[in-house]
Amino acid sequence: MLPLARSRIVAPAGWSRWLVPPAALSIHLAIGQAYAWSVFKPPLEASLQLSGTASALPFQLAIVMLGLSAAFGGTLVERRGPRWAMLVSAVAFCSGFLVAALGAATGRYWLIVLGYGFIGGIGLGIGYISPVSTLLKWFPDRPGMATGIAIMGFGGGALIASPWSTQLLAGLGSGASGIARTFLVMGLVYAVFMTLGVLLVRVPPDDWRPPGGPPAAGAAARPLITTAQVSARSALRTPQFWCLWVVLCMNVTAGIGILEKAAPMITDFFAGTAAAVSASAAAGFVGLLSLANMLGRIVWSSVSDLVGRKNIYRLYLGAGALLYLLLALTGDASKPLFIVCAAVILSFYGGGFATVPAYLKDLFGTYQVGAIHGRLLTAWSTAGVLGPLIVNAVADAGKSAGHGGPDLYATSFFIMIGLLAIGFAANELVRPVHPRHHEPPPAPVERSPATEAKGTGQ
Repeated sequence: MLPLARSRIVAPAGWSRWLVPPAALSIHLAIGQAYAWSVFKPPLEASLQLSGTASALPFQLAIVMLGLSAAFGGTLVERRGPRWAMLVSAVAFCSGFLVAALGAATGRYWLIVLGYGFIGGIGLGIGYISPVSTLLKWFPDRPGMATGIAIMGFGGGALIASPWSTQLLAGLGSGASGIARTFLVMGLVYAVFMTLGVLLVRVPPDDWRPPGGPPAAGAAARPLITTAQVSARSALRTPQFWCLWVVLCMNVTAGIGILEKAAPMITDFFAGTAAAVSASAAAGFVGLLSLANMLGRIVWSSVSDLVGRKNIYRLYLGAGALLYLLLALTGDASKPLFIVCAAVILSFYGGGFATVPAYLKDLFGTYQVGAIHGRLLTAWSTAGVLGPLIVNAVADAGKSAGHGGPDLYATSFFIMIGLLAIGFAANELVRPVHPRHHEPPPAPVERSPATEAKGTGQ
């Protein structure tokens, strides 16, 4: 029987910590398929006669369940360990595809919502947080880079899933039966891929220390970085947690609105111009945004190790608002400008996800950072509803009023600017956590002279 308990997967002496990011990537690259959902929207809308808002429901519910399962399961994941969490994630995520395949084959859309959104969403949440605290323990010297490497897989999952889904739909058919077969194939393949991470992951021994010693003095000297520890229960009582909740929610809402509707958005934006976008080019745009999302997670999170977490969020939120303003003002004047602005916004979106675990570690320590991270992801659940709802509702209303092109999205872009401004203000309010929320330090262990001599090698 596969050992699942944390105590059974402690790494042996000489085990390389660099094997942990690939284990995390095998999970995140799979569950990152959620970001390719927009490829399924047009065939679902055509085959089941759905509106744009209705076809977004499985994706929205999946993101809601991601946040809820991460929040309620975070403490359990910390206690049971990453292998148990990764296995639960694989079972739920892949089962969700199978249930969705049944729904598509029988024409019952509620089964697609149940499978992909509810069951698969639980797999998303548990899988997303499963490696976070383990990575922070293996890489205390480079927390932004470590979580960025793993979490970039979630952003890059659609880079694989988008063209793969398009090819499967082209080969198996874009009708209901073709969608069902596509879901079935993807669920089975992802099950095999995610199992690799389950088998590979390990946790460090309690006395393990990284090569080269503690973090650089410059990083440790930053005022927001603490050596104290805060429990998940206490973190919820701090203003810092709720400021970060607002920061993450606003940043995610601004990015996910584009990402969920990426393929139809670029098609609508340039439909009335000489630079019209084909279905295959729109799928390529989804892939490009996924690449930006993925690269932003590793690049910006690594930069945050140098400049600090608060400064990097100033970039995400402030520059993101300016880019949305540029998109709103220029309209369909330039396709390259639209693509570049959207890609940079998505890099900030991805960077925000990858940087937030290190931000939490800076403020609350590593004691229960995985559980705190899980609770913070309820901001993602909220944003997963807000972002697509804002963009789809505004676009649907514009179509009903006879509008087209950039006019379908201008109002939602201005809403995103306002939300990013709120996030920027919340980030400015983040301060070090008050000592009253700190866990008491462990009692010193009395050592006998014989033990001291043994410890010093005398």
